[in-house]
Parts: sequence; structure tokens; C-alpha cells
Amino acid sequence: MKKTSANGSPPNYDCTKCPAYCCAIYERVQVTKRDINRLAKHFGVPYETALVRYTRMYGDERVLRRRADPVLQQACMFLHPKTRRCRIYDARPQACREYPDADRCVYYDMLEFERVQQDDSKVLPLVQITFRDET
Repeated sequence: MKKTSANGSPPNYDCTKCPAYCCAIYERVQVTKRDINRLAKHFGVPYETALVRYTRMYGDERVLRRRADPVLQQACMFLHPKTRRCRIYDARPQACREYPDADRCVYYDMLEFERVQQDDSKVLPLVQITFRDET
């Protein structure tokens, strides 16, 4: 199924040309019970097994596990390190299904901008999102 934007038009980005920033720069992807059930069904394991094997607690949030990544240091455990594609695309969490919820992706725009600016179709700008504790 081809991805469309919220208004039904084709998106102005191409995930196949991206190193999967969305799978790497966010240190947490929150998952719900429904997401965990989807993972359990996908892998043919009980809910409790999927809960322990594929998720962890981050404060009071249940999130997908991460692992070392050869391109962006850390990434979702389901990101294939060479193809840069999701290994569980049909079973991915709702947060991933909804991202981005617009016809543009800021990370793809940045990638394309830097490649034009550097006149290098293979340049890979590194991105890190840091959340500040405002307390």
C-alpha cells in the first residue's frame, strides 16, 4: 500500500532514500497493549514474551527496545542495519504507522537540502534530538 498524506495526496518525501532517521533519532517509541499484541501475533509468541523481548520501560512509558546501529549509533531493534528498512513493517506500532502525519518529512527535507548544499548525493547529516528536563 502506497503511503498518502493526511489530505490524501502523495507525500513529498521518499523513505527509500533516507537512512531511517525516524527509527533512530527518537530514543523512545511508545507502544500500547495493542501494539504489543500485534508484535506477539507477528512473531507467534505469547503477549508476555513480546512484552519482555521487544519492549522496555522508559520512566513510566513502555517503549520499543533499541540496539547499536552502524549508521546512526542507536536505532529501533527492528531497523535492518543494511537495507535501512523496517523488518516488521506490517506489525509496526501505531506511532510508526502515523509518522509523519503530514505530506512532508522534516528529516527528508533536511537530507535533500544538505545533499544539494554539499553537492554530494551520499552525504549524511547527523541528527540528534535532545529533550531537556525543565524541572
